[in-house]
Amino acid sequence: MIDARGPRWSAGLTAIVLIFALLTRSAVLIIIQLIQFGIGAFAGPPKSPYAWLYKRFVQSRLSKTFESEDVRPPQFAQLVGFVFALVATAGALTHTWILFTIATAFALFAAFLNSAFGYCLGCKMYLVGVRLRRG
Repeated sequence: MIDARGPRWSAGLTAIVLIFALLTRSAVLIIIQLIQFGIGAFAGPPKSPYAWLYKRFVQSRLSKTFESEDVRPPQFAQLVGFVFALVATAGALTHTWILFTIATAFALFAAFLNSAFGYCLGCKMYLVGVRLRRG
């Protein structure tokens, strides 16, 4: 279980990084985001650099009472972000800017929805997958 505010805060930081990546066509920024997503997807969101920043600088300033959530849906969302960032990285490294732009824009859209409205697309995808597996 994790503090449900953490992934939303991380999504805001992700959106900022992705906006700058899009505006500058920065392979470096998209690779930084790829690493962030990779750690969140494969080691778990609490192990990611953005989670560390949240715990170190933000969480202590918020109410001690918080809503917790299962880590699995946000971890799956990180995996979805990782795939988009991987495609964007491939686009940047091959100078296929349309691929870079589309993949980055999709990741940005999902991050914006989570940070602004608390709607996590990857989390919803995870829950649909669980329901489909149960039949």
